[in-house]
Amino acid sequence: MLLQLFSPSVQHTLDLIGIFVFAISGALLAVRKNFDVFGIAVLAEITALGGGLLRDIIIGAVPPAAFTDLGYFTTPFVAALLVFFLHPQVERIQVGVNVFDAAGLGLFCVTGTVKAYAYGLGLTASAALGLATAVGGGVLRDVLANEVPSLLRWDRDLYAVPAMVGAAMVALCIRYDALTPFTSGLAVVTAFALRLLAMRYHWRAPRAWNRRSTVSEEETL
Repeated sequence: MLLQLFSPSVQHTLDLIGIFVFAISGALLAVRKNFDVFGIAVLAEITALGGGLLRDIIIGAVPPAAFTDLGYFTTPFVAALLVFFLHPQVERIQVGVNVFDAAGLGLFCVTGTVKAYAYGLGLTASAALGLATAVGGGVLRDVLANEVPSLLRWDRDLYAVPAMVGAAMVALCIRYDALTPFTSGLAVVTAFALRLLAMRYHWRAPRAWNRRSTVSEEETL
């Protein structure tokens, strides 16, 4: 029952949309790093599927969904080809890409939490894997591109926190037997809205209390 929050066709469509947009962000970073076509494809795949692969391996859902559904595996390649040929045009609609990326973040933190719980994990562990599903691909993308992961950088708008909130909402709904398509959708919308607000108002997590170092961030990298 927990896995049927949406109809299978709706769930599959939403997953593919989220995968496509995540792949776009990975491919764009590869272009900025001057990667070749193979590097663009690899970064697109890792960004789109990395979080889900990590979750499925941890919970024992093998082979992972990314390898049992051809659509999941090929969608990032389509995104990579689009960016390869049309990256200047894609860059110009970066704001729109960011909006869809925020929607994918909200969706995956919820579905990741639900799937982890359905495979027998506790509520806290399920929420942690929901977060990993949403942000894991981005972390792997940045590591492969030799970047400090975005969710660890103080100068980037909140990314992990909205996913944490969405995953926590799902865990609480499960705890109180209140998980329904409506409440799960509310968790998706909440994470999505928080991410959009963070981008709009540049919300950032606080740094260390009474931080007095005069060394610039650039000098420490």
